[in-house]
Amino acid sequence: MSNSSSQLTVSTDTVARACLLRAVGTLDSSTYLQMRDSVIKAALDEPQAVLVDVSELAVPVPSAWTVFTSARWHVNTWPDIPILLICAPPAAAARISHTGVTRYVPVHPDVDSALASLVIGKPLRRRVRLQLPPRTSSLRGSRDFVTEWLTNWSLGELIPTAKVIVDVLVENVLHHTGSPPVVRLESAGSAVTIAVEDTDDAPAVRREAPTGGAGYTSGLAVVDALSRAWGSSPTPGGKTVWAVVGPENLL
Repeated sequence: MSNSSSQLTVSTDTVARACLLRAVGTLDSSTYLQMRDSVIKAALDEPQAVLVDVSELAVPVPSAWTVFTSARWHVNTWPDIPILLICAPPAAAARISHTGVTRYVPVHPDVDSALASLVIGKPLRRRVRLQLPPRTSSLRGSRDFVTEWLTNWSLGELIPTAKVIVDVLVENVLHHTGSPPVVRLESAGSAVTIAVEDTDDAPAVRREAPTGGAGYTSGLAVVDALSRAWGSSPTPGGKTVWAVVGPENLL
């Protein structure tokens, strides 16, 4: 049973080009979301990897370790940043492995061995970011932003698809949250990710007409049809809704 007064602190540092989180305190049902969202937020900032030092973490119920596989699931398609655990005590590392978590999130005895395990040679990521005001003129601003950068990156064939997607995502932010949308654009090889951040923590979900009629299609249904994959990732300050497109998604 969790303790309502459980405390968890997660500090952030940078090692090489990786983000190092140090978790101290208790991981249970009352701190599960705090731990998960801290890892996701670190991954969305797109370091080389997210390392989580859990050497000083108390975990009364072993199933709570699945918080790290949950975080990995949220960032698996995008931004596809590896998550690795650091656990110095061998007995504690063995307990983590026994839960099955290490099938998806490996555990290492120290930072150096975790960094040495990282795969080198992934496609170069190019990223740009633009914060827009919470008004309808931001729809045009987001489309112009996408057009400018995909042209600069010689990915002009993806502009029509990306413009439709960014239009839907920014319009959803303006209509449902009223917060300033932050547009992020990223290219890795032939794939492009369009992501829009807002300050509302409610996850983005597809909504169809309550009557089930054919005359209504939700914006996210359009995003789903036009993208390789899309998702809604929680952050401590709200959420990021993203979509990945590639050559198979041309309009």
